[in-house]
Amino acid sequence: MTWSDLLPDHLGADRLSAPGGEPVLTVDAATWRRPRVPIQAVVIGIDRAGALPAAVAEDFDLLLTTATAAPRPWVSVGSFARVDDLADAVRANPLAATIAAQILRLTVRLPLADALTVESLAYSALLGGAEFARWRDALTIDRRLTTPSDPVAIERSGDRLVLTLSDPANRNAMTAAMREALHEALANALDDPTEPEVCLRGAGKCFSTGGALAEFGTARDLAEAHAVRTLHSCARALDALGARGTVRLHGACVGSGIEVAAAAHRRIAAPDAWFQLPEISMGLIPGAGGTATVARAVGRHRTLWMLLSGRRIRADMALDWGLVHAVEDDP
Repeated sequence: MTWSDLLPDHLGADRLSAPGGEPVLTVDAATWRRPRVPIQAVVIGIDRAGALPAAVAEDFDLLLTTATAAPRPWVSVGSFARVDDLADAVRANPLAATIAAQILRLTVRLPLADALTVESLAYSALLGGAEFARWRDALTIDRRLTTPSDPVAIERSGDRLVLTLSDPANRNAMTAAMREALHEALANALDDPTEPEVCLRGAGKCFSTGGALAEFGTARDLAEAHAVRTLHSCARALDALGARGTVRLHGACVGSGIEVAAAAHRRIAAPDAWFQLPEISMGLIPGAGGTATVARAVGRHRTLWMLLSGRRIRADMALDWGLVHAVEDDP
């Protein structure tokens, strides 16, 4: 379906939404202009010729081109065979996908703390939605979770503080206990009058595989969960460190495992690091800050591509896109 098939008025535009039945539009990037009536559909602009037309980035949620090494905000694709996969991802979880696009459009204009609040509100709303419930009901995992008593190790050497996510048996999954421990450590570093440099890293084979699946959907009071999430935001605390904050990333950096890390002012990846945002497939959006932190690093268009495609981003692409500042072997 294209815009020309719909009435260009306010009532007709209602159809371009998750409730209206058409949550995604695939359009020609060279000729599309966003209508003045409000639409909620995800707008994917495509450049089949690889000509990189002078598209108005504000008119699109995602821009795809066959040109190689295309500049931001474009995403280079070898062919458009996967465009249908992106549209299918929107249609599979239309509320999560269209809300993600709306949040990305909004939060890019806000201070980080405000952007995190907006994201958290939307995340809590989706936790109560049917799309997440469907994913959770289909999840077959052992919900018994054994976590270490000290999920974040703290070492101090002079004016340098090293914080290590220390649950390698669970691939440093971001449990509630780990998030609280990390926030406490970051808050203490912020309050320390000696202003130590802070390095955040992960123990074991990877930095973090993100939120612990066994804990997903266990919050009974979603309003309170939002309040706690924003009050103890690790992304906000890490950002507040400014130039004192560095993260070293290796192996899997999934979901909150990159959302929090992307708030650091210096991000260093090992050659084996890879990054992924799988939340849309779960009927959710990022909840640890990704629509604000990742989008500030790579732009909202490329962030949405990560969300809709669910694809892994290797260290070299992460460096090219600005998700990390350097790729180095871990000393």
